[in-house]
Amino acid sequence: MNAPSSARRPIRELPDELISQIAAGEVVERPASVVRELVDNALDAGATQVTVRLAEGGVRLICVEDDGVGLLPADMPLALRRHATSKISSLHDLESVATMGFRGEALAAIAAVSELSLTSRTSDQDHAMQLDARSGELRPAARNTGTTVEVKELFFSTPARRKFLKSTATELAHCLESLRRHALARPDVGFALWHDGKLAAQWRAHAHEHAMDARLADVLGTAFVTASVAIDHVHAGMRVVGRAGLPDAARSRADHQFAYVNGRYVRDRVLGHAARSAFEDILHGQRQPVYALYLSIDPARVDVNVHPTKIEVRFRDSREAHQAVQHALTQALSVSRAGQVHSAPHVLSPVPSERAQAISALQSFANSPGQSGLPWQAPAQGYVANDLSQLWQPSVLKTHPGDQEPTPLPAGEWPLGKALAQLQGVYILAENTQGLVVVDMHAAHERIVYERLKTQLAQHQMQAQALLIPASFAATPEEMATVETHANTLGELGLAIELFSAQSLVVRSVPASLAQGDAVALARSVLAELAQHDAHNVLQRARDDVLAAMACHGAVRANRQLTLPEMNALLRQMETTERADQCNHGRPTWRQLGMRDLDTLFLRGR
Repeated sequence: MNAPSSARRPIRELPDELISQIAAGEVVERPASVVRELVDNALDAGATQVTVRLAEGGVRLICVEDDGVGLLPADMPLALRRHATSKISSLHDLESVATMGFRGEALAAIAAVSELSLTSRTSDQDHAMQLDARSGELRPAARNTGTTVEVKELFFSTPARRKFLKSTATELAHCLESLRRHALARPDVGFALWHDGKLAAQWRAHAHEHAMDARLADVLGTAFVTASVAIDHVHAGMRVVGRAGLPDAARSRADHQFAYVNGRYVRDRVLGHAARSAFEDILHGQRQPVYALYLSIDPARVDVNVHPTKIEVRFRDSREAHQAVQHALTQALSVSRAGQVHSAPHVLSPVPSERAQAISALQSFANSPGQSGLPWQAPAQGYVANDLSQLWQPSVLKTHPGDQEPTPLPAGEWPLGKALAQLQGVYILAENTQGLVVVDMHAAHERIVYERLKTQLAQHQMQAQALLIPASFAATPEEMATVETHANTLGELGLAIELFSAQSLVVRSVPASLAQGDAVALARSVLAELAQHDAHNVLQRARDDVLAAMACHGAVRANRQLTLPEMNALLRQMETTERADQCNHGRPTWRQLGMRDLDTLFLRGR
């Protein structure tokens, strides 16, 4: 192999055509890149209808038509020159970009690697004009007000780039995805995509009050809107709107995650991390959340001039942007379905008869031998009508034999209704004003215990209760090492686990909220979770996983027979617990079957 020449090479300017082809390598990756850039320009021109026509996935032809304001004949040659734009004129404009395009290089880059023609007409012209990018010839043409950009034989001048393109179906899919991203941001604009003469996708413009939900349903399906919650949150001068899918609508792939900044689709690590943080408490495992988020921010507070494709941004204050998105999602997802049953989420006030039933039920529930009771504490002497936290806790109060039988609670007075029965020791059946409610009692109670443990840990109120008889068990070497490594963390969690012998551990205290559970099973579960994390900052990183494991052991088990008052007590606690519609693993805790659903099952009215 010959050694590289050490001869000095003269420095010279590159020809304009080569410069444009180098720039095209950054801007134009595939046909979808061309679609993105041309649709950006169409939207900046005020288009209300954008039509994309493709041939062979966009390799042979990409034609984008719009009904925008159009270009004057004198401006058309300038539009094809590098760094020529009408959207910015100074550094101040660059630091507060409010348009989709601004770099002034897309058309020049596309023209350098294709056969491009530009046809445009303004409302003041008698006819349109067409410009051929190769020859520079400008001639009359026919079309209505607006602009048509026609791109043929993409990468014909750079055959090496063309070899890297995928199949026609793959390139078409990327073009469709690019247009879909635009459609999700602009419900007021109609979009259509034709491929080889056939209509491949179409989204009509919406101009009514619920235009965004209508567009989301058009693009992502009505199932997404049905299984999602609305977002509208303001934080530090930033507004976040959109919709977030409920955990049971999660997908195996992250292909339904859309984030926009001032109407521009972006892939941003700050926003992505904020969304994951909001879902991590209700969506475990490898499932991916679905969402469409629209962040409105002062253009001066975000830098869009980060990458030639304009798909990346940089926030002046990334912490504020992160908090805005995380708080918006957390707030929306915290509104339980129980609160949505009525017109607005609220904490209901228990009537005296329900209180008497609950106190009696909880007293018997907490003291039942051999069972893991509901982790509630004694209520305060003063009863506040709208504060359920003082009622649904283990009670030391007892009902007396001479007490009058409580008056039954009217069905439907509570969002989750009044309990009717228990099914196979797993589900609670309840009746509310809308029909039948089915509750997974273990999943629901698991969430209740989990949220309470989180609150106690955050407030440093995780009280430990010493075991009357310490529980010892044979331990693995990993469990022994975990106890030694994470002794402080275990203490903060209310667990006192010590070495008992060379091959065994002993549990001396457990969280007071979980005192009725299996101490050994709880200890082993927590140690297994802690073993999966590094020694540093374990509590911060592993907190939710550890507490979820603790809650699972503290929750009422399947086949535990409940009385009607016990069932009602659980329903009332669900109605005042955040995220009570999902268990700690992302599964739903309850489902509503309306009267219409039941009538359909039994063919009533047919």
